[in-house]
Amino acid sequence: MSLSNFEYQEIMQMYEDRRLSNYHLHEQRKKEIYQKIPRIRDLDRQMAANSVALGRKLIAGDDPALRETCRQQNRQITLEKQKLLSDQGYPENYLDPIYNCTQCKDTGYIGQERCRCFQQAVINLLYSNSNMEKLLERENFHTFREDYYSDQITSDGLPSPRANIRKILQHCHGFINRFPNHENILFQGSTGVGKTFLSHCIAKEIMDRGYTCAYTTAFQLFDYLAKHTFRKEREEDTERSLNMIFQCDLLIIDDLGTEMVNKFVISQLFQCLNERLIQEKSTIISTNLSVREFRDTYSERIFSRVIEHYSWHKIYGDDIRFKKSNLT
Repeated sequence: MSLSNFEYQEIMQMYEDRRLSNYHLHEQRKKEIYQKIPRIRDLDRQMAANSVALGRKLIAGDDPALRETCRQQNRQITLEKQKLLSDQGYPENYLDPIYNCTQCKDTGYIGQERCRCFQQAVINLLYSNSNMEKLLERENFHTFREDYYSDQITSDGLPSPRANIRKILQHCHGFINRFPNHENILFQGSTGVGKTFLSHCIAKEIMDRGYTCAYTTAFQLFDYLAKHTFRKEREEDTERSLNMIFQCDLLIIDDLGTEMVNKFVISQLFQCLNERLIQEKSTIISTNLSVREFRDTYSERIFSRVIEHYSWHKIYGDDIRFKKSNLT
């Protein structure tokens, strides 16, 4: 995903702020422990002295035996520190360096490659600019309410909307726990039954676990694809959005079927879905279209891909937005 210099510096400043904050927290913890358990301060000094002494001895030449002796000494010191902490009710790793991402140690890079957390930082930046970040704070599994769904069996004999949504929620949690799983989901239902809300719930969980997740409406998706295809000059924002759409671990396409459907849209949708299937990237689609409407609206190739590779979940019930507004 390409970034402007300003955006890159903004992300790197975030990492710098994160490292500084964690450093201060680590120093506060050391100060606290040194006051409560002075023996640990002595052990830290001893470990530092061991390392300095080893370095001086190795100036004359490498000596594996000296390295192993120092390692064993420091290992014993570490075990004693962990026991002292545990005896006082602290976690054994309480004095370990603090990182938001243990993979890159809050640098954003693993070697020369960008860490997954860096890729997510790019998406978070885009979300922040579009207010998506605040939206996910409101719409997540903690705020999801089953009581908006009736517990009455439907007139056509289907399980109650509440029983149905509970089954769907169970599948969603399994999807999250197995991620990255190369699985895909399609939520189908009328307006206001919670398809988008449920997609946001999954998005937040996936992002909190360090995977990259991108959200786009169907209209936005085809707008990006059209700009990329028909404009001679490439726009940086469009190119970045397309890279995100094809490369992110989880893509959410909301309101599929509300866009103006034509041959271009059908061909581009097939390309997008098929490319993500080839790359084994997960996708979630929400649509108001029924199975028959979906098949009639898009090509047989798209329909067969979705039937074969997506778990199809129909959400039904009253319009939740009306219930929230106390209109019913």
